[in-house]
Amino acid sequence: MPSHALTTGSGQDCQVHLTSGGVSLLLDLSDARLPSIAHWGAALPDLDADEAATLVLATTYGRGGNDVDVPVRVAVLPEHHAGWSGRPGISGSRDDGSGWSPRFTVTAAEARTDEAAGATAYGTLTTLGAGALHVTARDDEARLTLTIEIELLATGLVRTRAMLTNDGDTDYALDELALTLPVPNQANEIHDLAGHWGTERAPQRKEFTVGQHLREGRKGRTGADAAYVLSAGTKGFGFRHGEVWGVHTAWSGNHRHWAERLFNGRTVIGGSELLLPGEMRLATGESYCSPWIFGAYGDGLDAQAARFHGWLRSRPTHPQSDRKVTLNVWEAVYFDHDLARLTDLADRAAALGVERYVLDDGWFGARRDDHAGLGDWVVSPDMWPDGLGPLVDHVTGLGMEFGIWFEPEMVNLNSDVARAHPEWIMATGNRIPVESRHQQVLNLGIPQAYAHVRDQMVALLETYAIGYIKWDHNRDLVDAGTAPSGRAGVHEQTLAAYRLMAELKDRFPGLEIEACSSGGSRVDLAVLEHTDRIWTSDCIDPLERQVMHRWTQQLVPPELMGSHIASGASHTTGRMHTLHFRAGTAVWGHLGIEWDLARASDAELAELGDWVRFYKHHRELLHSGAVVRLDDVVPELHVHGVVSPTQNEALFAVVSTGRAIVDPIGRMRLAGLDPDRRYRVRDVTPSRPPHGMPQPPAWWPGDEGALLRGRSLQQVGVEAPALSPDEIVILHLTTD
Repeated sequence: MPSHALTTGSGQDCQVHLTSGGVSLLLDLSDARLPSIAHWGAALPDLDADEAATLVLATTYGRGGNDVDVPVRVAVLPEHHAGWSGRPGISGSRDDGSGWSPRFTVTAAEARTDEAAGATAYGTLTTLGAGALHVTARDDEARLTLTIEIELLATGLVRTRAMLTNDGDTDYALDELALTLPVPNQANEIHDLAGHWGTERAPQRKEFTVGQHLREGRKGRTGADAAYVLSAGTKGFGFRHGEVWGVHTAWSGNHRHWAERLFNGRTVIGGSELLLPGEMRLATGESYCSPWIFGAYGDGLDAQAARFHGWLRSRPTHPQSDRKVTLNVWEAVYFDHDLARLTDLADRAAALGVERYVLDDGWFGARRDDHAGLGDWVVSPDMWPDGLGPLVDHVTGLGMEFGIWFEPEMVNLNSDVARAHPEWIMATGNRIPVESRHQQVLNLGIPQAYAHVRDQMVALLETYAIGYIKWDHNRDLVDAGTAPSGRAGVHEQTLAAYRLMAELKDRFPGLEIEACSSGGSRVDLAVLEHTDRIWTSDCIDPLERQVMHRWTQQLVPPELMGSHIASGASHTTGRMHTLHFRAGTAVWGHLGIEWDLARASDAELAELGDWVRFYKHHRELLHSGAVVRLDDVVPELHVHGVVSPTQNEALFAVVSTGRAIVDPIGRMRLAGLDPDRRYRVRDVTPSRPPHGMPQPPAWWPGDEGALLRGRSLQQVGVEAPALSPDEIVILHLTTD
């Protein structure tokens, strides 16, 4: 990547303008100070040096009453010495208490971009397209060196990270290295997500007032209750309207997100790794690098999500092949691993067109229930006297890929490895942490423990034709220390998990890994650097999944979102739903089945086959199109879909989740279409809504479809169909 050196010395004006994907990022590095952001938002075409310098002045906060006597300039890594009284960029010190408020001076700065775009210098302004700013700064008195990277990706997504190096001759205890992005005062509402097991990614919204909205994850994993994407936006912003600025901390361990407004109106959103006490003590010459902090701006939440999706899809590691229809046997058999029953399931799955078969928990060690066996990744001779070969050969002989479940980071006390190496269990203060799900955490930060898990997994992958791992992580990390000192070890554990995933994928090319964690408790951009999909939730109730899918897609595109058709009675909520509603919900992600097919009727199997064929026919569009989520016509009617990159095709689901207080509901306006093209609208729902539409809208398409321009569909809209609760219709739009 070619670079352009910048002049940032004392008395020097220096601005960098990055612009791509409809977004501009205007950075100021004048007077050798850490970079600050004068503008992050809509693109500023044709920006020249004079206007850039004026914008920097125009966006610098003035002096308020009883404030410091110089305007406070908020750096990407905010500095206490500059008068910033909010959350500081660096929290830490040496043993004698020094170094807690460093003052950095930039010693080198480079603007980097790809060769095609190049960097153009106009006096004090350097303009790039998609590109990056790399800054090195020092504080000789504190004896610290800081490196900051700020990057604008081609989709308009921003990401930034920092690295701190200890140049002193004593240790530096680092508590936090935090990065922030500014948002304007008109961003007066905060939106993020909450939840718990079985109810991941539930939206919540509040007024953005003076003070700090802080979300901390202290569970050693991302968490079902994670903020996920913390956004600030203009009042009433929705999926298709209102400016919105969001931040995501790409880290699967302890982490923070926050939104902060000071007494003087200065407003930021930010993120960091949450370091436990003593976890990051830098010896002389040692460095700590923060996670990437992503920032996404958009006109509406859909535009924000599109930036995440576009970047994920652009990665060389993003799945390129068709996303296989998957059967996972967990809710069909649980721990009852009977070869005859499992091969029968495989036969039934293959007949439906299933392409991947996953054997879940219970195949190894003493694992007859969830009290024993974790950590002993050896095929159980009691359950599988002939090994897994007969099942693997049967599955692959039917043309399906074979996958298997592991939980590499966990251990039961009732296991061979725990009895042999109790010191490998993460613990603090010579005590065993409180149990969760009858299990403890195996410390992969210990090289011998890491090697034990890796070697057992490698042995299995070398023995059998396994193309897929469901990688689970079923408990929070509590008292997660390393023997014998008990020093906190969540940071090292997180890095070790990434390293193990990467090592396995490097050793077994083509291996796919699913990130599962009590369902959807490890969903973030860092784990997606090493995995090929996430398990959205252990709850497959389609009514619950309607909400979870909607908000999981704020970060994750549909092709990375595990979405299964379960049995008629939900195993988590007890609700009964028709196959029509279960399948009509599931096809909008990476489709799978989690159902004892031996209990399905012939009619159900025939209908299920129709949905599998529908998914296969449309999955290229489903997994490449722009996600569109309409702001509700009424709370009980959700309309969402995907529109192809060329806008020549679209699929929309019209979903009824309850009975509205008005009847008929009224018009629904579609979105994401080319306003000048004519679309033929057809009803392509694989199975009829159980209650049908006793009075279809007058416009409702017949066999030939209804023909309307994109502008009419978006500006005028069409009457919504009358559906009973828990019913779906799917509309296919083409420009034939």
